[in-house]
Amino acid sequence: MSLLSDLINLNLSESTEKIIAEYIWIGGSGMDLRSKARTLVGHVSDPSQLPKWNYDGSSTGQASGEDSEVILYPQAIFKDPFRRGNNILVMCDAYTPAGDPIPTNKRHNAAKIFSNPDVIAEEPWYGIEQEYTLLQKEVNWPLGWPIGGFPGAQGPYYCGTGADKAFGRDIVDAHYKACLYAGINISGVNGEVMPGQWEFQVGPAVGISAGDEVWTARYILERIAEVAGVVVSFDPKPIPGDWNGAGAHTNYSTKSMRENEGYEIIKKAIDKLGKRHKEHIAAYGEGNERRLTGKHETADINSFKWGVANRGCSVRVGRDTEKAGKGYFEDRRPASNMDPYVVTSMIAETTVVWKP
Repeated sequence: MSLLSDLINLNLSESTEKIIAEYIWIGGSGMDLRSKARTLVGHVSDPSQLPKWNYDGSSTGQASGEDSEVILYPQAIFKDPFRRGNNILVMCDAYTPAGDPIPTNKRHNAAKIFSNPDVIAEEPWYGIEQEYTLLQKEVNWPLGWPIGGFPGAQGPYYCGTGADKAFGRDIVDAHYKACLYAGINISGVNGEVMPGQWEFQVGPAVGISAGDEVWTARYILERIAEVAGVVVSFDPKPIPGDWNGAGAHTNYSTKSMRENEGYEIIKKAIDKLGKRHKEHIAAYGEGNERRLTGKHETADINSFKWGVANRGCSVRVGRDTEKAGKGYFEDRRPASNMDPYVVTSMIAETTVVWKP
């Protein structure tokens, strides 16, 4: 095993200028992440310098066997925390050979919205709180839970410490450091209310980069969990009953909201979100009705309300924002399995572009 470890950790820069680029894309379910690697002749720092590539879409549920070729367009580059050196991770989106985005390519439309001059002028910032649950691979049951049984009631696990409260911290910490190494703007991690559930935060990130960074952070998490023999679940309600679900609370501000008198802009934006509540809920993740019940720090899926420091609302405004008269708000509706390209661009479109 030491030889295998030595080979895995070879420093390629000592013997060649060639690098390995891991191309990452979103598969046919809209949540599964796929990747494959290729050799490049030297260091690359700009996605436009990277070659397009293709894959067999019939094997990912994204094309028919008779016309299976799907084209990968490189969109964002990150340092590779697994191979290290000058090797890179490349976040891609997918197109037909004719250049049309395939149905699961949500980045394409998001990029259009973020290219709108009104949106560009507002410099939208995002901070996304990605919750997830670690599962025991053999039994598909949360890490740390007795097989076929349940742990003690919720209460001691949120930000908890100790072998009977925190399950999977080594994976969480490895992921945290790997994201920092990669260049992802990960801003923190914490244990969540349900045991075996954790959260990482990405942001502040501007515009389309928020989606690129969250998807790449998810990929890195899946790779680390793969090594650990643990399954990552983004199900918004992995365990029925009196257990918290998993969300992706999305913190948001525009330039106008961050300036003096921004609180009035925030209230107008929240009003617009309320008027399009059904459209947003439809785009905020699968199975969200199991999570948004009005219990466990959620608002009911069929209603929209906002408040200051109220975690039972659809949208929460922080005390600091209220006091300062400017700042940001938190959309608490997105599910943990949401597509960050969809959610971030939709919030910008509704609050900046859409005219009621």
